[in-house]
Amino acid sequence: MTFTDLQKQRRTTYTLGKKIPQTPEEIFEIVKSAVKYAPTAFNNQTVRTILLTGAFHEKLWQLTADRLKAEVSDEIAYNNTLAKLNSAFKTGYGTILFFTDTSVVKSFEENVPLYAENFYDWSEQGHGIAEYATWLALTEVGLGASLQHYNPLIDEQVADNFNVPSSWRLRAQMPFGTIESPANDKTFEADENRFKLFKS
Repeated sequence: MTFTDLQKQRRTTYTLGKKIPQTPEEIFEIVKSAVKYAPTAFNNQTVRTILLTGAFHEKLWQLTADRLKAEVSDEIAYNNTLAKLNSAFKTGYGTILFFTDTSVVKSFEENVPLYAENFYDWSEQGHGIAEYATWLALTEVGLGASLQHYNPLIDEQVADNFNVPSSWRLRAQMPFGTIESPANDKTFEADENRFKLFKS
């Protein structure tokens, strides 16, 4: 499968299942490789991950549901959100948590002052690359995923329950699993509104 094929096949998948052919250790190696070889500014390697499977994966989404219940006063809105958590995320095999190691960002801000104001932005760019690389790597082995952002709402609960170092800042959650239902067709903005070519 070519890189372009992987890009076209990767989709946001909300109907996930648990019966994947890979072991947790195999998924762990896929994630490690994807993040390890993704580029970062100054090779500062600010991206950190935690892989949750089984009861730990389910605990994350229960913690999220409990935290949302404390924030969402409208019962109908909460029940709609709870249904999504249970049907689109918790039903998957696992979740990858993505973090920024802020101590590394701070160190580069202090030691390379000429670019100090850029290092946080660059760390976010590194995150996007690492998340996309991980998503493509999961796609390559036939798994579906989505990217969620319940941070900073659940930061404290995640830190307390999954032994997260204090310098790690939660940036995204990627639930994944088998693809139980195909995604809808993807639509695109007209090319002429997005791309320009200047040549001589």
